Amino acid sequence: MTGGEVVLRLEKITKRFGDLVANDEVTLELRRGELLALLGENGAGKTTLMNILFGHYTADSGQVSVFGRPLPPGQPRAAIEAGIGMVHQHFALANNLSVLENVIAGTESILRPRSDRAHARAKLAGIAERFGLTVDPDARVGELSVGERQRVEILKALYRDARILILDEPTAVLTHQEAERLYRTLRGMAAKGLSLIFISHKLHEVLAAADRVTVLRGGKVVAERPAAGTSRDELAELMIGRRVARPVRDQRAPGPVVMTADGVDVVGGGVKRLSGISFTLRAGETLGIIGVAGNGQAFLGELVSGLARPGAGRFELLGEAVTAPGPRRFVAAGVGRVPEDRNANGAVAEMTVWENAVLERIRERRFSVAGLVKRAAGRAFARTVVERFDVRGGGPDTPIRLLSGGNMQKLILGRSLETAPRILIAAQPTRGLDEGAVVAIHAEILAARRAGTAVLLISEDLDEILELADRVQAIVKGRLSPDIPIEEADPRRLGLMMAGLWNETTDAA
Repeated sequence: MTGGEVVLRLEKITKRFGDLVANDEVTLELRRGELLALLGENGAGKTTLMNILFGHYTADSGQVSVFGRPLPPGQPRAAIEAGIGMVHQHFALANNLSVLENVIAGTESILRPRSDRAHARAKLAGIAERFGLTVDPDARVGELSVGERQRVEILKALYRDARILILDEPTAVLTHQEAERLYRTLRGMAAKGLSLIFISHKLHEVLAAADRVTVLRGGKVVAERPAAGTSRDELAELMIGRRVARPVRDQRAPGPVVMTADGVDVVGGGVKRLSGISFTLRAGETLGIIGVAGNGQAFLGELVSGLARPGAGRFELLGEAVTAPGPRRFVAAGVGRVPEDRNANGAVAEMTVWENAVLERIRERRFSVAGLVKRAAGRAFARTVVERFDVRGGGPDTPIRLLSGGNMQKLILGRSLETAPRILIAAQPTRGLDEGAVVAIHAEILAARRAGTAVLLISEDLDEILELADRVQAIVKGRLSPDIPIEEADPRRLGLMMAGLWNETTDAA
């Protein structure tokens, strides 16, 4: 879309954090009924810009105008009253409340004697019908699917009379079918006059859904393109500033079995988290585990890293039964890992780069003796990882919290791969990373596979599974589907498997 009223204008927005210029005179426009995609590497300034728009940050200079009127800076309520709604990647919903209760929370005065539920229910029903966002208003949010929760987040914004919607990574936790359904809904909303900005790292979705694309690099707008007039390769090059060559998985025969599970249960907090799971992992191959967030991936990652005790069934590591696990045993056996949450489980924010680099191997003789840490050896190891894996943002003595998400992820991956592990557990290895970081990490995983490492790839990203895996299984409600060779997989089939419809995709029970 090129015509239409300008409903939002950000003019010469500049924001600094100390010496860092996060936004550098950024100017962009959004028109009525337009779907605008905002792209850029991690650290390009996308989130800062949207936080300025929604009032979470105040720009150092520049002006935001909504429907022709200046927007008071640093006031989220003013943004909401001006008709701006924001849907965050991580849902802000109360699972123990109903859909209706979540939608109306914060919209009524605390001085009001009682809530007007009848009016709220009628308004919500009207919005849901108009935009095709059907959800049971009395359903408990904790019992909804991920796609349904996303609808509730959008309904929350529309209930507050939003005419401009900002969506941050809206399909990050959706199946292929849910993502397609969401974008059909968004296009329908745009056709009815709403204007939308969405941030995404999934370039094929950007090309399929957006009318126009704005690319940020280094805090500046470097390009604008009509979606119909560009390509995935061009957008990747614009984001990164150079041509991106995506690595290719080669065909190869797998080696011996290094890890196997047969009917394994895992209990956590008194609840069965994994139920009767079975898989086989071989040297020199990648087994992909695909699934929507919250279906047991975290517990699977703990099981295969030695952090969770297997219950019923049999779990073997390098041919030996594992009954009393422990991460030290798994590390000693040559298991490296990239945990699902790099901030909570992969790194200690206040520790330095070198301390985090040796964190999981500090008891090895090369890094400590008689309880004394060999700091020089640790720093040398960290320098090797930083150089080999192109970790930017600081040297061995830099606090790791100062690194960007992509560089922190490369350090976590590098500290494992530098030791030539027999098995690599890679859980969501590129979640939230830009195209350049994704390509770099994929290349390292494929190189490890070629060197004989067995890779267990746990991911929510269909493209990642299709590019890296040799075989794939879906995880649904703590259960694993039968595996299929990647040659028989496509987005539709994997989407059905992620929804638990295994009998429709395979003859195996």
